[in-house]
Amino acid sequence: MIVTRFAPSPTGYLHIGGARTALFNWLYARHHGGRFILRIEDTDQLRSTEESTHAILDAMRWLGLDWDGEPYFQAERVEIHREMVRKLISEGKAYYCVCTPEELDEKRKKALAEGRKPKYDGTCRERNISGTDNSVVRFKAPHVGTTVVKDMIKGTVTFNNEELDDLIIERGDGYPTYNFAVVVDDAQMGITHVIRGDDHLNNTPRQILLYEALGYDIPHFGHVPMILGSDKARLSKRHGATSVMAYKEMGYLPEALVNYLVRLGWSHGDQEIFSTEELINLFDLDAVGKSAAVFNPDKLLWLNQHYIKERPGRQLAEEVHPFFEKLGLAVPDVSQVMKVAGDLKARSKTLVEMADFGAFYFQDSVEYDAAAAEKFLTDDAKGHLEAVADELALLNDLTKEGIETLLRNIAEKRETKLKFIAQPIRVALTGKTVSPGLDDVMMTLGKETVIRRIRDAVRYGGTRRA
Repeated sequence: MIVTRFAPSPTGYLHIGGARTALFNWLYARHHGGRFILRIEDTDQLRSTEESTHAILDAMRWLGLDWDGEPYFQAERVEIHREMVRKLISEGKAYYCVCTPEELDEKRKKALAEGRKPKYDGTCRERNISGTDNSVVRFKAPHVGTTVVKDMIKGTVTFNNEELDDLIIERGDGYPTYNFAVVVDDAQMGITHVIRGDDHLNNTPRQILLYEALGYDIPHFGHVPMILGSDKARLSKRHGATSVMAYKEMGYLPEALVNYLVRLGWSHGDQEIFSTEELINLFDLDAVGKSAAVFNPDKLLWLNQHYIKERPGRQLAEEVHPFFEKLGLAVPDVSQVMKVAGDLKARSKTLVEMADFGAFYFQDSVEYDAAAAEKFLTDDAKGHLEAVADELALLNDLTKEGIETLLRNIAEKRETKLKFIAQPIRVALTGKTVSPGLDDVMMTLGKETVIRRIRDAVRYGGTRRA
């Protein structure tokens, strides 16, 4: 059975690159009917926080990337790591090193000055010394031959062992280093395929040597190219939000972000939009490109608008409801929000935009755009608005047909064009010159609110001119 994993360090939020790695692992496992494991790599005691762990779990859940079984926590496995370190020491495959940081710094400076690679020079490699309170443990790496990485994405990559260091596998505080802990955990958890960013590629030969030294089966590796910003530099905060949950706060839907992330490096013909079921059925690593992907915020925004348009009414209402509340608006029940969201979904790119644009639905009094009021709440418009309010009071059924007939009849009676009535109504109801269809706005607001707002606009116009 294929088993993949996502193993974030809880030292911050789940960023876009990490989310794509998690997604690729999740899809690969689901496509092949395998298992997807989540492991929190929290052995960095100084930087790991419970808050970051919760943030990562929340982001995974929001994206819909469910994991099999309970999450693993690497810090709970430290004794297992220490046992494996002792095993390597007893077999002569690892050794204690007592070189001080100052001595190591001098060695690096000397190597650089002599034009050599600044790797550890093996001072303690054959001394056969015992551990002390501050000693570290180093892996006795081979210094001849090559280590070959058969990468599922990049192809075969060969490393000369003489370039590799005797890496530290246990720090002076007794905690394992990343390269060692990840090998032990992946092997003991039965991970068959390690899919991760290509910034880990240089770690892979070291890890392969550790697999061999520990007698473990070597998994399949696949290194995914990095994500770049529009300037072709590595994606960072200067290119926009990099936190997954920041996109939730900005009003993006999780399906849009998942759909966008999977297309950063993977393709299926010219298809752009995929359901989750389609992704599971179609995804495989042979369609992952070898070149870096460029993050395009406009493409993500386009996808988000698509998913907002396709969202079922009640679900969309429940998702946008908190964004109206963040504006300090008293929002009624979901059924009313459903009507509002139905009016707005065709023109909204994010839930934030939807709430900002649709705030007028829930305001006690309309906030008029000054230019709009100046242009459309005029003396001429006052008579039109009063006529509309009077006629609406007599209208029994506020429907599209009823509204259209009423407004056309008023325009005919008042010997004017419909637009000279419709635009003042729009400003009276929304405070703006742009809104969803006027009949939709009127039906959603309801007759009483429409009449009250129109009469308020008449009074506003009179007050402003007084």
